[in-house]
Amino acid sequence: MALNTSEKTSRYREKLRAQGLRPVQIWVPDTRSEALAEEVRRQSMRVSRKKDSDLMDELDSAAAQTEDWTW
Repeated sequence: MALNTSEKTSRYREKLRAQGLRPVQIWVPDTRSEALAEEVRRQSMRVSRKKDSDLMDELDSAAAQTEDWTW
């Protein structure tokens, strides 16, 4: 008897769980979004106007405010 899609998926997931894995859902920005494209342009323009040393100082400052961030 052939398995339907739901049964195949269930068996596949059980096999992975038996290997010690677990499912994780990850949400990422929608690269098709016009709002994302506008934000990327805005940030790119902002970065392009900075001197390299100023940019690195700003990145170091942001990293220092991130919990458990190490270099």
